[in-house]
Amino acid sequence: MNAWHSLAGCCRCLDVIRLAAGKKEANVYKAFLIKYGEIGIKGKNRYLFEYALMDQIKFSLRKVEGQFEVTKEQGRVYVEALTEYDYDEVIKALSRVFGIVAICPVVLCDNNEWSNLCQVTGDYMERTYPDQHLSFKVFARRADKSYPKKSMEIGADMGEYLLDRFPDMTVDVHNPDVALNIEVRERTYIYSISIPGPGGMPVGTNGKAMLLLSGGIDSPVAGYMIAKRGVQLEMIHFASPPYTGELAREKVLKLAEELTPWCGRLAVFIIPFTEIQEEIRRKCPEDHFTLIMRRFMMRLANMLALELRCRALVTGENLGQVASQTMQALAVSEDVTTMPVLRPLIGMDKEEIVKIARHIGTFDTSILPYEDCCTVFTPRHPKTKPSVEETREYESALDVEGLCQRAMAGREMIRIKPTL
Repeated sequence: MNAWHSLAGCCRCLDVIRLAAGKKEANVYKAFLIKYGEIGIKGKNRYLFEYALMDQIKFSLRKVEGQFEVTKEQGRVYVEALTEYDYDEVIKALSRVFGIVAICPVVLCDNNEWSNLCQVTGDYMERTYPDQHLSFKVFARRADKSYPKKSMEIGADMGEYLLDRFPDMTVDVHNPDVALNIEVRERTYIYSISIPGPGGMPVGTNGKAMLLLSGGIDSPVAGYMIAKRGVQLEMIHFASPPYTGELAREKVLKLAEELTPWCGRLAVFIIPFTEIQEEIRRKCPEDHFTLIMRRFMMRLANMLALELRCRALVTGENLGQVASQTMQALAVSEDVTTMPVLRPLIGMDKEEIVKIARHIGTFDTSILPYEDCCTVFTPRHPKTKPSVEETREYESALDVEGLCQRAMAGREMIRIKPTL
C-alpha cells in the first residue's frame, strides 16, 4: 500500500498516511478527486477526452461494491460515493484507468460557513495525522467567487486555526510534510493524500490497433503500453494444432483476460497457422523459416486490421532480442504491411519489460511452459541480416494468397469478459 501513496505537490512523504486504514475509515471519504495530465493541455476538444475518461471510470467501477456518480466541474473530475463502498476496491479500480494521474480521497463539507469549515478541516487533520509532529501548508482555491474569503485569506486563516488547535504542527511553505488542499465550491473539498494513477490517455481516444498476441512476456506488455496512449485494442493469435495444444490456447486467453482491467473489453481472433508453417518448412530454406512465418503473420494481421478498421499493428518486437528482430529482419517482416507497425518495446531492456509485466499481472502466465507457434520448427541457424528481395524470392514458391485466404476462413473470435 505505501508504494501507492504520495503527498500532493512536492512535499516529503512522511508516510504518516495510513490512507485512512482502508475499510475501517473508508466512509470518511465521500468522494475522490481525479487529476489528469495531458488532457488538461488539450484545446477546444478537451471535453471529448474528459468525457472519455469519465466513461472509463464508470466502466472500471461497474463491479465495485457501492453506487457512484462521476461528474465534471471546472476542469475537475469527481467520483462521489452515493452508498457504502469498499475503499480498497475503488482505489484498485481507479488506479488502472488510463488518463488518471492521481486519485485524491476527499472529505466533503456541505456547510461552507467558516466555523464549520474550520471544524471539519481540523477533524480531518486530527484523524489522518494523529502524530501531529509535522509541517503543513494550506493550498486554498476559491472556485465559488461569492464566498466571502479570497483564496489567500482562506489559506492564511485556516493555517492560523490549525496552528492554534495543534501546537505540535508547524507551517513550512517551501517543503511541507503535508499539502492540505481546500477547494471551496458549492461544497468544500478537503484532501491531502494523492495516490498515483497510471497516467496516459483514456482508452479509445487515439483510435484502434491490432495487437499480435503471442504467449510470451513481450506482447502483453506492448498491448498495455499502447493502450496507455489511448488506443483501443483488437487481438490476433496464431495457433498451430497439433503442434500447439489446448493449454497454449488457454494461456493466451488468460493473458488477454489479465489485460482487461487496463484495456477494457477485448476480443481475440485465433488464426489456424499449421498449414502455413508446414508449407514454409517444405518449400523454403530453413534459415528463412522464421522470417517468412513472420511475414505471413503480419499479412494476416494486416488483413484482419483492415476489416476491423484498425489503423495500426502492434507487436512486442524488441531490437536485437532474437534473430528475427534485427533491423534488417524487421524491415523484411514490415515489407508486407500497408499500415504503421507500432513497437513500443523496441528500445527497452528485458528487465524493464519484465518489471512492467509483473506490475500489470501478466508475467506469471507468460512464463507457463506451453509451446506457441513461434517455437515450432525453429531453425538451427536463422538468418540475421536478410534482404527483402531475397526473402520475396524464396516466398514466391508458396501460394501466398491461397494460404492466407484459408487461414482467414478458419479464424475464431473469442470475446474476453473484463475482470476487476
